[in-house]
Amino acid sequence: MMGIFGLGCSQQTPKVLKKSFSKQALVQKLEDEDGKMVTIQQILDQHKGKVLVIDFWAGWCRDCLNALPKARELEEKNKNIDFVFLSLDRSKEGFERSLEKFEMKDKENYWFSSGWKNDFNNYIDLNWIPRYMVIDQKSAIAKYYAITPEDPEIQATIDQLLK
Repeated sequence: MMGIFGLGCSQQTPKVLKKSFSKQALVQKLEDEDGKMVTIQQILDQHKGKVLVIDFWAGWCRDCLNALPKARELEEKNKNIDFVFLSLDRSKEGFERSLEKFEMKDKENYWFSSGWKNDFNNYIDLNWIPRYMVIDQKSAIAKYYAITPEDPEIQATIDQLLK
């Protein structure tokens, strides 16, 4: 029996660490908590001029839940930057339940209603969650691949961008 991610997917650093998003990736739609569809581009535009950390997670993901306290610490330590949470929960109900259960309602949350396999996730080589990306003030990718909020490169990248 294959694992949850199917054949060939594992926690492996992508060979190419991308610095920008493709046009297809930017038009990928997600749902906000109210069920309104938004694109990755719209999310990035809302945060232009700020450093942004994108946190990919799901309520069913044990590694994600174990990382939540450290992710919250990262947020607390960096009140001057923005955080967005992209959920890979399998259903709208699961997404809503996870936000409630794990006290995420006060954060900026979106859900991939299209599921795991979509133009954005395929483009960024999403093969594992949790996953963290740091986006610079011009919406370029500053830190492409981190799988723990404790990755020292996340904080180093944030500090570098705020200089």
